[in-house]
Amino acid sequence: MHESPWLNLYSYPREADYERAVPLGPTWYRLDSTVRAAEATWSLPPSLSSRQGALIYLSLGSLGSADVALMQRLVDLLGRTGHRVVVSKGPLADDITLHDNMTGEGFLPQPAILPQVDLVITHGGNNTVVEAFHHGKPMVVLPLFWDQVDNAQRVEETGFGRRLATYDFEDGELTGAIDELLADEALRSRMARIAARMQAADGTTRAADLIERVALTSRPVTRDAAPA
Repeated sequence: MHESPWLNLYSYPREADYERAVPLGPTWYRLDSTVRAAEATWSLPPSLSSRQGALIYLSLGSLGSADVALMQRLVDLLGRTGHRVVVSKGPLADDITLHDNMTGEGFLPQPAILPQVDLVITHGGNNTVVEAFHHGKPMVVLPLFWDQVDNAQRVEETGFGRRLATYDFEDGELTGAIDELLADEALRSRMARIAARMQAADGTTRAADLIERVALTSRPVTRDAAPA
């Protein structure tokens, strides 16, 4: 991984960021989140807003959602629950058939949706995981590759959700994990407190300030000059 001598930024919640055996250098800064602002509004359609049940967001990213067989299995399983589900169907949207407790499109404005849901089912990409923390949402993580595997394990180990075997989970494992997380009021309260802290930290503004400091001083920005 390239390391800049001037400034290095990474985005990850403090509560899931393990202590390192070898600390990062002084030009590294952790930003709890740098969540993009919602560029579009989104409202739950009347067909679902009038129903009972928790609201779940299902997204496996553009690559994961292209696995139609996996997506359809998840959709069919969730269709047998009493929950309401928002499905990000991905590039092969026309090949995925939703049930009457669901709504979805090929691409959805995730930043506008996450604040409204109760739980996220995700592939565990860094962006979605950080956004879920930013909005205080527990996760069921079905990792596929790369950073997703590490994120899934961290979510499991730190108690903010469950990691399942993406292609080998039993139906009851998924529905049981969902029900367990939705019923965990202590977890919901804990994540709400974390979300409030992360939002107040305003990582995007802090990132801009640090970058501006490099531009104005033409010097490395180290943690002894600006608190981490």
